[in-house]
Amino acid sequence: MVRLYTEHLQVGYGEKSIVEDLTLHIPDQQITTIIGANGCGKSTLLKAITRIISHQSGSIVLDGESISKEDTKALAKKMAILPQTPENASGLTVGELVSYGRFPYQKSFGRLSTKDREVIQWALEVTGTAEFMYQSVDALSGGQRQRVWIAMSLAQETDMIFLDEPTTYLDMAHQLEVLELLEKLNKEEGRTIVMVLHDLNHAARFADNIIAMKDGDIIQTGSSEEVMTKQVLRSVFNIDAVIGRDPRTQKPMCLTYNLLKGEENYEKTINPDPTLIRADA
Repeated sequence: MVRLYTEHLQVGYGEKSIVEDLTLHIPDQQITTIIGANGCGKSTLLKAITRIISHQSGSIVLDGESISKEDTKALAKKMAILPQTPENASGLTVGELVSYGRFPYQKSFGRLSTKDREVIQWALEVTGTAEFMYQSVDALSGGQRQRVWIAMSLAQETDMIFLDEPTTYLDMAHQLEVLELLEKLNKEEGRTIVMVLHDLNHAARFADNIIAMKDGDIIQTGSSEEVMTKQVLRSVFNIDAVIGRDPRTQKPMCLTYNLLKGEENYEKTINPDPTLIRADA
């Protein structure tokens, strides 16, 4: 079943077109990652799908209806979005910011219900930010703030969560914590996760479906086996990559790469030496 898809989508800024004639289906209840070089249209596509920006032509359809016709609160109960650069939260405590995720469920007076408070507490706990609940967002480190913004999107309690580079500012351990949390929400609660990632190995490890973009077009979409190939990475990133296997997950893994500076530098696929890959327990 596909709840969300685009047809002949065109998105741009002013007279500059970023995405043109793009038809795309987002698999329901799966993790989809979007990869591509800077400026290829990843974030623009995410913003258009979530109605942060309007599209110029074509259609974006959710549950059989155009999202342009959807009521804002009704749409906010279906999809949550964590943008690449969240808005300034100056002056707010962590608890106050996360409570904004409950906006679609609040009545006109805006008072938090018992259910709202329970969801807020859950979002804080699963993101490891409960200890900061009464602290100012301004006082947190970049990584801590990122987890608080993720907590706010989780408090929105939607079936679909869209994240633009959610691991930005996070160290290696916290990157895995966030991605494993999103994986858990997908596997245990059936939530559809769509996120832009720069780390190719994270994309391959956690995604059921990968979309590889270049210059506003989709070069390849499919499983990590179909997208994490020497040919696709050459086309998308202009690199000569050596692809191996993650010894723990058996997913494709980019072991190393060189920048292609000309067609004459392109070499045939190099099979990695398995002795160089340690399968530590």
